Amino acid sequence: MMQEETLGTSEYFSFTLGEEEFALEITKVREVLDYTAIFKIPRVPEFIRGIINLRGDVVPVVDLRLKLGMVQREKSLNTCIVIVEVGMGDEILVMGVLVDSVLEVFTLDAGQIKPPPKLGTKLDTSFIQGMGKRGEKFLILLDITKVFSGDELTLVVRSQAEGTDPKLVVA
Repeated sequence: MMQEETLGTSEYFSFTLGEEEFALEITKVREVLDYTAIFKIPRVPEFIRGIINLRGDVVPVVDLRLKLGMVQREKSLNTCIVIVEVGMGDEILVMGVLVDSVLEVFTLDAGQIKPPPKLGTKLDTSFIQGMGKRGEKFLILLDITKVFSGDELTLVVRSQAEGTDPKLVVA
């Protein structure tokens, strides 16, 4: 996906988790997939749902709801897997993120982005890039690289490496 960037503006990709609207910088998003079978990996944290086969590549999938401390929800017709790129040291980790629904791609000017609140949010604000103001609504701008700790990313990579285990179970 291309990003048109002029001074002070950025493009974002928006999605929902429950009633909340979130967005990621479009440069972190590779593609969006309809929900597909996810193969479970044993002995990983609950938020790591497993792996998928993406055109022959093993791609780990995480449940963003669980990672953000939200209640797990059954998949629906709108459930999607967003393929993102996450920086891990000098490497880029490609992973899938489960979201409830996909909304749109839009542009925000720097003046439409407010700092994350210090209080009053259910989320640890260290991975909130800011609050995007669109009309009368705010949405949470996530820094996907900061959503996961280094140890968690190592677990995700391990789940990807174990993706050839014949004992895997479809979720």
